[in-house]
This record gives sequence, C-alpha cells and structure tokens, in this order.
Amino acid sequence: MAGTKARPAVRPARPGATSVAVFRSKSRFTGPGTALGRFQRGLERPLTPYYLILGSSALILVLGLVMVFSASQIEARTLGLSFTFFFTKQLTAVALGSVLMYVAARLPVRLHRALAYPLLIAVLGLLLLVAVPGVGKAVNGNQNWISLGGSFQIQPSEFAKLALVLWGADLLARKQQMRMLDQWKHLLIPLVPMAVLLLTLVLAGGDMGTAMIICALLFGLLWISGAPMRLFGGAAAIALGFSTLLIALVPHRLGRIQCIGATSVPADGSCWQAVQGVYALAGGGLTGRGLGASVEKWGQLPEPHTDFIFAVTGEELGLLGTLSVLALFAALGYAGIRVAGRTRDPFIRYAAGGATTWIMAQAMINIGAVLGLLPIAGVPLPMFSYGGSALLPTMFAVGMLLCFARSEPAARAALAARSKRTRKNALGRLIGLPQRTIARLGKARQRRER
Repeated sequence: MAGTKARPAVRPARPGATSVAVFRSKSRFTGPGTALGRFQRGLERPLTPYYLILGSSALILVLGLVMVFSASQIEARTLGLSFTFFFTKQLTAVALGSVLMYVAARLPVRLHRALAYPLLIAVLGLLLLVAVPGVGKAVNGNQNWISLGGSFQIQPSEFAKLALVLWGADLLARKQQMRMLDQWKHLLIPLVPMAVLLLTLVLAGGDMGTAMIICALLFGLLWISGAPMRLFGGAAAIALGFSTLLIALVPHRLGRIQCIGATSVPADGSCWQAVQGVYALAGGGLTGRGLGASVEKWGQLPEPHTDFIFAVTGEELGLLGTLSVLALFAALGYAGIRVAGRTRDPFIRYAAGGATTWIMAQAMINIGAVLGLLPIAGVPLPMFSYGGSALLPTMFAVGMLLCFARSEPAARAALAARSKRTRKNALGRLIGLPQRTIARLGKARQRRER
C-alpha cells in the first residue's frame, strides 16, 4: 500500500543474542564432525589419561637415552672411560625403572598406601646415614650420596620426594575421611613438620635444588587439600626469607642468582655454565646442527649429560626438538591433573596431584635454569637426564599414575571390554573365521544384548 513503510527483510537481533550465522561459523570449527571436535572427544575418553601417561613417559625415556648417548661421549673420554659408559649405566637404570614402573602400575591402590610409612622411615634412615663419615659421599660439594661400591651410588634425597607424596597423600586422605581438614591444626600438623624435617636433612647435605622441589610438593599437597590463600601467602613469605638467608650464607648460591639472564661471561669467569647453555640453545636454530654434532659438549658446557642435557638437545635437535620435549611433559602433566581431578578416592587425588606437581616442578626448574630464567639448581630433567637415583623413584611415580588411571570405574570397564573383544577376535582367527565374519558376529551379539 502507498504510504506504508516497508518491513525490513531481516529482523534485527536482540541485544546479547548470538546470530545463527555466527553459531554456524563456530560450529564449522568446533562441531562434532570437525578435527577439533574429534580431538575433544578423544580427550574425554576414559582411557586417554592412561595412554597419555604411558606414551609420553616412554617417549621421554627413549629420547633421553638417545641424548644421554650423544651428550656423554666426550665427557666419558675425558675421564678415560669408554664412549658408552654413561649410556650403559643409564640403560641399566631404565631397565630397572621399567620393572619398578610395571610393578607400581599393577599394584592395588591399597598397597600403595601401605608403602607410605615403611618408605618414609627408610628414607629418613638413609638421609641420616649420609651424614655418617665413611658412608656418605660428597659430589660437587654436596654431601648427599651413599656409595654402593664401584661406580654405583644412591642419592636418598631423590627418594624423599616419593616418600612425601605417598605419606602426605595417605595422611590427608585419612583426615579428609574424618572431616578434619577444615581445621588449620589438622591441615598443617604433622604434614608441615615432617616436610620441614625432610628439608632439614636434605639441606644438611647442601642440596638446595631438591629442597626447592620438596617445598613445591608440599605447597601442591596443601593446594589440593583446599588450604586457604592466606596460608600460602604466609608460607611463601617464610620460605622467601629462609631462602634468602641460605643464599646469603653460601657465596656460590648468590653467584647463581646473579647469573640469571646472563649472555656473556664476566671477567672473573663466573656464569660460565649459564652462558654456555644459552650459546648451545642459540646455536641450534630451528632444526639443530644434527644428532651428535653439538659443539658445546666438547668441554665448553659443564654437565652436558645431566643438568644441561636440555641445552645439548636444543643445539642438536633445534627449537623443534626442545618444543617436542616440552609437549611430552605437557601431555604428562595434563594426564596427571586429569587423573587427580576426576577420581572420587581422596588418596588417589592427593597422590596423583603430588606426583604430577613433583615431576612438573622439577622439569620447570631444570628447563628454566637452562634458559637463563631461573638460577642453576642442579636438578636433573625427569626421566631425560643421566642419573639412576633420580630416574628410579620418578619411574615408580609414573607407574603409580598408571595404576590410578586404570583404577577409575570407566577405565576399568573400557579395559575389560577391550580385553573381551581381543579374546573373541583371537578365538575367531584360531578357528579360521574371516575378519568380516568376526565383525558381523560381534555386531549381532551386541544387538541381541540390547
């Protein structure tokens, strides 16, 4: 009609409403049929944490063996040893650790809890033996080793991390079941005094790097248990003041703090290791010089196969190689957090969270020191650096995470169903049935069961 205002072809959207076009554009990237949607569904599967823990730890171990073999050859020849000396010892430690990991993955959860007190008592006894003259052994100025004869020795402070994880998880789980964690005295005692005792024994041998990881582990357990933020503020202030005192009392620790971010060696020769680590990373570029072609390991970079193996990895495998290592640790950390977050068992939640905090904190301290972002603490990269004393308890902790990932009801059901299908397929192949016939029989049985 004349004089009538034409109605707009498209009705304007209400304020705050999402248009259909925007929704459709988003669904193209996040819908169930997209790659991102399939990836998200894969992460939600009950067995995803189990396979992430198993796969990432196995790849870290294999890549670590390769890099230990590459980084330790020159060091071994300098000491008058065979090229494969350090690699052979590391391979032996990996074999023993694999047995420990398998046993830990197959142990029932109740037996993990039963190990808490015996392991803690044993670790306390070993830490005391370190201070006994003739029994304890000093390495690089730290009195924290016990000689086992020949070239084999053990570092009890590495096992203190595992002992604190199991004992702290069992303690907090029992107190949660008795509804006592809402009171400060039950939250802190005896967990904090026992952690302080372990810290005192570890620091008595001069191992401040392990002490930092134990502090991180203690804070992780308190965080998972729901401790209030004001408690963390006070604890952080106390830890900062105590750390400042320890650094001021030992001159070389203050020198390590001053080397953070250093890119050139001063006239007095300090910060040599930190600067050479940065040079190694810078020399690798995007793809690296090639496996075995590191220049810094020829006497320039101290500890190339232990504390600074990440720098040799960056020089030989480049940025892509170091990012791959970081991605593997990120996958392991994600899987550990998911195991801790989805369980209903308080012991599993505290133990999985504590073990994940321990491994991730140690990796961050080591990599941060190599990058020049943190002081050099002398801690190895978990399951990657050379050293059996650090490798064995870490692999037991990974096996414990595998045990916890398998213990979820949905994961147990998925494993049982997969085992049942495997037995049926094996029986069908044994009697000579074609694969298509086996599949049709399986589908027909599923329809009958419905």
